[in-house]
Amino acid sequence: MNNQYQELIKYWFAEDIGDGDHTSLSCIPETARGKSQLIVKDNGILAGVDIARQIFASFDPDLKMTVYLHDGAVVKPGDVAFVVEGKVLSLLQTERLMLNIMQRMSGVATVTHKYAQQLEGLKTKVLDTRKTTPGLRLLEKEAVKIGGGTNHRIGLYDMILLKDNHVDFAGGIANAINGAKQYCKDKNKPLKIEIEVRNLDELQQVLDCGGVNRIMLDNFTRENTRKAVELIGGRYETESSGGITFDTLRSYAECGVDYISVGALTHSVKSLDMSFKAIK
Repeated sequence: MNNQYQELIKYWFAEDIGDGDHTSLSCIPETARGKSQLIVKDNGILAGVDIARQIFASFDPDLKMTVYLHDGAVVKPGDVAFVVEGKVLSLLQTERLMLNIMQRMSGVATVTHKYAQQLEGLKTKVLDTRKTTPGLRLLEKEAVKIGGGTNHRIGLYDMILLKDNHVDFAGGIANAINGAKQYCKDKNKPLKIEIEVRNLDELQQVLDCGGVNRIMLDNFTRENTRKAVELIGGRYETESSGGITFDTLRSYAECGVDYISVGALTHSVKSLDMSFKAIK
């Protein structure tokens, strides 16, 4: 089991169960056994089956899970993703946590799949952002991958991204880039460096300075995006960001950028409806 997930699962159960599921304990015998099935109630992309398996195993290793549909499957109302058999008390106490995770992850995967399909046939990949639910970032970013998207950095620790505030506080683009390069050297950290630019003038400053891996074109028009890609000429990876909607996504990709980052993959997603029902 992923150690980070293991710690999260412990916290989630503590949050939900506290000193006991008194509803179930008051009416269900300790020895009662049964089966429940996960029923999908929406069209979309299934995600979270693997983490559901970890949730069940963590709570009660004797629960038996039979999987019919795996992460990434295209699902429709009425589909049964899996059946779980074991102690009824365990089925009841794991139900809501498992559903919350699977519904959220499936919602993210479904939206991501829609965006990824919009880029079909082009080299451009859709990226997620750090606009995630606190405590659920790893799961939401995993769901992005399941849906066909690509992860940007996971957090502040695995990549340097010099955004507008960093540039302004550092006293300009050259200061920010040179500071980042020196920091990586001093700390012996082989981190990739990306820098955000707000206009073609800032882009030229980056090109004059060099020393980055990727350039983010923030809130550029499509015309200026095309110009920027031509100026960069393949020397650095390119990323479009800011104000790009589903309807304009492909037209920005057609400008030749390598990536388009979309906060909407995680920050405003509708969960996929599903239920975990007893099999009588």
